[in-house]
Amino acid sequence: MIVIEGNNRVIFGENTLSELEFAIYQKKLNSPLTYQYDSLGTLLFELDMRTQIVESSRALSKSGVYFAGFDNTQCNRAYWHLTNHGRFQLKPGAAPQDAIRDIFKNGTSYAFECSMAVVIILYKAILESIDARQFDILFSDLLLFDWQSNSNLHLIDRGVIEEAVSGDIIYFENPEYEPTIPWGKGENVIMMENDHYYGHGYGLDLASEQEVIMILNKHRMPGSTQSAFRTDRFVHPDFSYFSLFQNSKRKQPIIAKVGEAIYVQKGWTQPKSGR
Repeated sequence: MIVIEGNNRVIFGENTLSELEFAIYQKKLNSPLTYQYDSLGTLLFELDMRTQIVESSRALSKSGVYFAGFDNTQCNRAYWHLTNHGRFQLKPGAAPQDAIRDIFKNGTSYAFECSMAVVIILYKAILESIDARQFDILFSDLLLFDWQSNSNLHLIDRGVIEEAVSGDIIYFENPEYEPTIPWGKGENVIMMENDHYYGHGYGLDLASEQEVIMILNKHRMPGSTQSAFRTDRFVHPDFSYFSLFQNSKRKQPIIAKVGEAIYVQKGWTQPKSGR
């Protein structure tokens, strides 16, 4: 169930939400759990940013970036300093927004593993969702590694996997992986549409749950008996936090509150003020 400012009845006009946004909204609306939003704008921002996560996943898959373990990580030295353990440290004088965009523009200059791919996708989605100047301020000391090491992403941990929707980050674990293939121990993926996932590496691109498991099972130890599996937990950015930094020129729908219902109509207006 979705509750906005104490109301749980929102009526969207035709074509106000994209097909993907409506699917996410419907799943949350029909959930036995309660999703609280302090404003309709916060909900709309989340739906848009989740769309940006999906679109950024597609863009990364087409960018030409290579898969590599931490020991063989590569980057464009014009924007990044490659540290020990395969981290990307933003170079002094480089704008964070330009450095992130370069990964998608000059993908063949980059190689990294799946957890860094997730981090890059999330930063790109944030960049497309908030004011670019705010992005440069928030991430002026940008360091790319795995998502556990990027507290700037303000990730929220969830424990009911059935509640996962497009734009969430899920981990597939391979408990009996071949030790000589360390990247075979699991796969970080982005949940896309229609129960498919995007994963960087293994030639995954878009894959179903069973396809991810099948690929990971090819990298188990000889004689292993335990299959790879999708874990029960997932994470996503704190959309409410990042909504504070959205572009003040961002177009907004027409909203009318009648009784206990909120009506939302596509017929975009410019907000009067914003951060």
